[in-house]
Parts: sequence; C-alpha cells; structure tokens
Amino acid sequence: MNREAADRGRAWLIRALSILVLLLVWEGAGRLAASPLAPPASTVLAVMAHETESGALPHHVGITLARVAASFLLAMGAGTALGLAMGWWRTVDLWLDSALLLLLNLPALVLIVLLYVWFGLTEAAAITAVALNKLPTTAVTVREGVRALDAELLEMGRVFRYGRAATLRHIVLPQLLPYLFAATRSGLALIWKIVLVVELLGRSDGVGFQIQVYFQLFDVAHILAYALAFILIVQVIEWAALQPLERRAARWRAS
Repeated sequence: MNREAADRGRAWLIRALSILVLLLVWEGAGRLAASPLAPPASTVLAVMAHETESGALPHHVGITLARVAASFLLAMGAGTALGLAMGWWRTVDLWLDSALLLLLNLPALVLIVLLYVWFGLTEAAAITAVALNKLPTTAVTVREGVRALDAELLEMGRVFRYGRAATLRHIVLPQLLPYLFAATRSGLALIWKIVLVVELLGRSDGVGFQIQVYFQLFDVAHILAYALAFILIVQVIEWAALQPLERRAARWRAS
C-alpha cells in the first residue's frame, strides 16, 4: 500500500514538473517572438486571472461544462443501451450496423450544420448534435465488449441459477468495465472538442462563442486563456474523478 502511494506521488511529481517545463518553454518562446499573435504564458495567465475576476470566464466555462455533461450522459446512456442490444442480439446488430457506420463516417461539422438547419439554433439541437457524434463510438465499443464476454462464465451463471440482475452484476458488468471506461475516456476527449465547434457555429455563450469573438478581434491571448482554462478543468476531471474511479472499479472487478 505504501509502495502504491509512493508510486502515485512520484507520478504526480513528474506530471507537475512536465507542466512547469512546458510553461517555461512557452514563456521563453513568447518573449523571443515579442508578438501579440504569440503571447507568452504570463500574458495568457494574466488574462485568465482578469476574466476570472470579472466573472466572464467562470460564466462561459460553466455553460460549456453543462453542455458537455448533458451531451456525455445522453451519448453514453443511448450508446451503451444500443451496444448491449447489438452485442446480445444478432438481428438487432444486422438492422442497425449500417446506420451506425453511417454515423461513424459522417463528419461532425456536417451533422452539426444539418441539425441547426433542421431544428434551428437551439440548445436541444446543439446538445443532440454533440451526442450523436459520440453515440456510435460508444455503441461500437460496448458491442465489442459484449461479444468478448466469457461464454463459460455465462454458462456457470446459468448452472448456479443466477437471475438477470445477478448475472449482470457478477458476470457481465465486471467484464464490460474496461470497455465502458474506454468509451468514457474517449467520449470526454471527443465531446468537449465538438461542443466548442457547436458553440462557435450557433450559440451566443460558452467557451466556443468566446473563442469566436476573440478570433474576430485577432486577440490570441484571450483565445488561449479560454481554451487553456477549459483544458485544465477537463484534465482535473480526468485526474481527480476518472482515474480514481477506474482504480476502484478495477479493485471491485478483481474481488
């Protein structure tokens, strides 16, 4: 246990040092460039502090995070249900596989534009567009997890007369956990990027909207400040929530 804690502390130290080195390199390159189009790290951090103090940055970041959360929950819920159905039942897979391939290969920008054209520049259209871009990858990942289930363990559950709930909890879910976490991690990485595009094209608030505003003003410091703030929050979610949850799930799976 002490060794595990020491390894974890060492990993955090290496991460912190790598970020510090990156900031120093960025600061030096920005000062050498001496251009508003390539501001140093200190300038961007000062803009972040000012925008935070004014309340603008927390407001827009909060709105974007709400859209990310709504889109993520919708995509994961529907995608997981779809993947389970396609993995369990061959007929369902045959019916839906072509539609899934279509969504997988449809460019995100095209889907966003189509939903805005069909349903207007509404919040529902924005969230649906983001969710539909993530749903097929979640469904495919979960479907492959279901196909990889150990048939002998399922047979053992039938021998011991496990009910559906017991089979799901003790046999299916432990085997699906790696696939679900893979879908979760890739989902967050994809969704927050698509949310920014959705906001840039058709919303009047959020980080994507602010980036569009400052793009028109050629204000790179503000663009980087809003982008960096959002990246930091997503990274904190990864480190503070997803990774500990994944470790706990792995221990539960092993037990």
